[in-house]
Amino acid sequence: GACAEAVQEEGQVSDREQIKAYYDTSPETEWARLEQNPWEFEINCRYIDRYVQPGQSVLDLGGGPGRYSIHLAERGCAVTLADLSDGNVALARKKAAEAGVELTAVQADALDGGTLPEGPFDHVLCMGPLYHLLKEEERKTAIANCLSRLRPGGVFFAAFISMYSDLLYRLGHMADWPEGIAEVDGNEVNRRYYGCLERGEDYAGEAFTRAYFAQAGSAERHFEGFPLKKLHLVGSEGVLASREGFKNLPAEARAGWIELSLRLCEIPELLSWSEHLLYIGQKIQEDRI
Repeated sequence: GACAEAVQEEGQVSDREQIKAYYDTSPETEWARLEQNPWEFEINCRYIDRYVQPGQSVLDLGGGPGRYSIHLAERGCAVTLADLSDGNVALARKKAAEAGVELTAVQADALDGGTLPEGPFDHVLCMGPLYHLLKEEERKTAIANCLSRLRPGGVFFAAFISMYSDLLYRLGHMADWPEGIAEVDGNEVNRRYYGCLERGEDYAGEAFTRAYFAQAGSAERHFEGFPLKKLHLVGSEGVLASREGFKNLPAEARAGWIELSLRLCEIPELLSWSEHLLYIGQKIQEDRI
């Protein structure tokens, strides 16, 4: 369905200013989020590690406080993290030092190719910028900028927030909304979001920041026309999104659920069980498009 694009009102703080302020104010929040949702990080890393080999170079654009960058640096990769938020960049440097790994971390804007580190890199991660770019042309600009830094044959990893994420989160945290579905119906932003969900559309607008939520088909269509061969479209949580009981299980049981999720996370009918989607594509020579 058609995307519900948000309109920038006159005098409103720009999306990028709002997002930068959000992460500058509390960069620890994103670091903690992946700790609290270990299935997302684990499943994404399994896919990343299939393609990224020790010794290779990686650009982690929109890498936040450095979870994926540090993981790859620990595997012996030469990693450059670039993020819009100075707070995220500073925390990434701190966390890398604590982990005892080398990491280059710089401030950059995914929409401004002139701010990006020089390539080419063997692989490029874009695990955050597409969450916050509300207009399709902006998301495609960010993708083009990423690919401009990726060598032919290299692999591109791009994450989206799933259109089903808010629903899954609420279902997994019902105790946080004792009034139940009335909280959804009584809020204009929620009414817009769930209206889009009901109509099979994307949503772009107010959320935890102003953000973009994608249907699986919409996420995949972003890469049409780019020099990419699709390798995977993954539900990053598998079947574990917002499953609060997971963290209380014994380690062996947790590992078993992760393995099951890895077997199921590319089944198209189960992509809606995940709060995040991960597109993985290999860059091909331009004349092969």
